[in-house]
Amino acid sequence: MPEPMPEPMPEPITTSMPALQTIYDWVRYATSRFADPENTPPLVFGQGCDNAFDEAHALVLGLLNLPFDLGVSYFQAQLTRAECEKIATAIEARIDAKMPVPYLTNRTLFMGLPFYVDERVLIPRSPIAELIAGDFAPYIDAPEDLRHILDLCCGSGCIGIACASQFPQAIVTVADISAPALAVAEKNIAMHQLAHQVLPQLSDGFDALPKGQYDLIIANPPYVDSETMANLPDEFLHEPAFALGSGEDGLDLTRRILQTAADYLTPNGCLIVEVGASWPLLEAAYPDVVFQWHEFMQGGEGVFVMTADELMAYRPMFCQ
Repeated sequence: MPEPMPEPMPEPITTSMPALQTIYDWVRYATSRFADPENTPPLVFGQGCDNAFDEAHALVLGLLNLPFDLGVSYFQAQLTRAECEKIATAIEARIDAKMPVPYLTNRTLFMGLPFYVDERVLIPRSPIAELIAGDFAPYIDAPEDLRHILDLCCGSGCIGIACASQFPQAIVTVADISAPALAVAEKNIAMHQLAHQVLPQLSDGFDALPKGQYDLIIANPPYVDSETMANLPDEFLHEPAFALGSGEDGLDLTRRILQTAADYLTPNGCLIVEVGASWPLLEAAYPDVVFQWHEFMQGGEGVFVMTADELMAYRPMFCQ
């Protein structure tokens, strides 16, 4: 009787991925890839992180659903093959498609709080986080007395949700013209379990909002001018254009806010608006208006503060 044929040896597993096994390996590798001078064009940072090392951490930890402050001892943990493939694919998308890391992981931080983001909303990066964390000093005398706050042009809802976290006594309305953006805000409201305190509202500017109600209005409207819009880095083209640009000088919506905001504030209310690098254009548009620009300790520019009384006094200039 002939001897049985031996079982064939299994084919060796081959992969084009580097021989990387641990979290540490992948963070190191991603950092090197992101900083590679051979990337054409080179990567542009600034959508949550400002350097390759931090972006590598955000990408790897985000895709693994691990906290951003993960202890160092965990970085030697070995990853599964599926996890390695997922990270490798995302690294290529970041380099080749210039896809921002927060859209690859659907996760970012604002004022230390986690938020879900995708291409329906801007990636949170407003310096207003510093103002919220500081209780809006020195502009709000008694932050504990804030009762109604409006986050206008809310996008992901990060500013409004951060306000709700900082001021638990306040009811916060988050408003946006975009129904898809508002759906992302609602997802974040649910994630933070704030449905009892944060109210989403579809609205074109102030159109669907009640007058005379808000102690504080915070607006982060689109403010990028048309020339800058035409020359944005590839990374920023993944963000919704309507949330970035607003007319030739980027200030179309800001003008509308200035013209009508006083009607929606309480008598002692306050308006805070971000116009970023467009602040010289705003001053040029209203040369007789004195804008109070906040000086940030942690970086950022172009955020002004105006009281209800000041808005009323300047209204003739704003409505010309």
